[in-house]
Amino acid sequence: MSRTVYINDIQAFLPNEAVDNEHIEQVLGQIGSRPSRAKRMILRSNKIKTRHYALDKESRLPTHTNAQLAAEVVQKLHSKNFDINHIELLACGTTMADQLMPNHALMVHGDLKIPSCEVIATAGICLSATMALKYAYLSVMAGECDHAVATGSENCSSLMRSEHFDEEIATKVDALGKAPEIAFEKDFLRWMLSDGAGAARLSPTPNAEGISLKVEWIVQKSYANEQDACMYAGAEKLDDGTLKGWRDYTPKEWAEHSVMTIKQDVKQLNEHIINYTVTKPLKALVESGKLDPDEIDYFLPHYSSGYFRDKVYDGMKEAGCDIAQEKWFTNLTTKGNTGSASIFIILEELFHSGRLKAGDTLLCYIPESGRFSTAFMKLEVV
Repeated sequence: MSRTVYINDIQAFLPNEAVDNEHIEQVLGQIGSRPSRAKRMILRSNKIKTRHYALDKESRLPTHTNAQLAAEVVQKLHSKNFDINHIELLACGTTMADQLMPNHALMVHGDLKIPSCEVIATAGICLSATMALKYAYLSVMAGECDHAVATGSENCSSLMRSEHFDEEIATKVDALGKAPEIAFEKDFLRWMLSDGAGAARLSPTPNAEGISLKVEWIVQKSYANEQDACMYAGAEKLDDGTLKGWRDYTPKEWAEHSVMTIKQDVKQLNEHIINYTVTKPLKALVESGKLDPDEIDYFLPHYSSGYFRDKVYDGMKEAGCDIAQEKWFTNLTTKGNTGSASIFIILEELFHSGRLKAGDTLLCYIPESGRFSTAFMKLEVV
């Protein structure tokens, strides 16, 4: 018999001091002979004011690995009510681990040095941590364990430092005889992404004191059957829309083309992100009777940029799911876009804000532009 599952605690970890818009290029480094011409336009559009990087501001060297960010946030779950040494399942999601092998979750477990437990890593981009959370939720619901922890963590800054583009710039200078800038699909994400980690603790029992979040459902849908890849790394996108992976390039070409950096097909993103991650899946949820927008007290959207806020709302209304923006809760402006960790970081702030009361219903929206997939999660405060 299935059990009811509760999120008993949510924590967030944001490395180092916040970096404002004037100092991003100082921390990440300037590419080529002049500052990015796209930076101000992108920052004005995404409306992010501060974010965090796992980099030292002076030396610009990494201060944390991705696994260390996740381990730090799991340690914050340790309290008088819970000993992290009692974790039975550790599920970790991230976009890009520190290494190809072994998997990210095993590295987190190794850094934590907690006793032996079930460990699983979930792959993906923004949805990787949501799927880790779903694995934890289903495991507790099935009676496989009583104490599960799911994490989402991102360390994008280490890849976005200017040093990773030096060889590409040098190659273009040799070829063109002038100082070029990197392609927009690479420059775009340097001003969009940042670092952070979040973790949730799940059990079949609500907290004896204070609030818990009862997990009503988590639904994920992929539309990769209808769209080519839009956000990618370790590959180059060819004219026919297919990806040519890093294995088919020489190590010299990896550097010359910045193959391992994260890229975004911005035109494709703007044309399709709302239809595939908002309108189509929400319409199906409403029409099936699984979701009644009138029951929602808080809508927690993980959108990558403030540019999409009104577009998300328009897509929701088109789907028959009008949740007034007065009910929305996001911290993109102050915490930045931390990819898979974002929904945990949003939830953490609201969970500990004192605003939630028993009976409140939350709807979380987590889109992924990798190849257009999306997730919605319904929670009830108890």
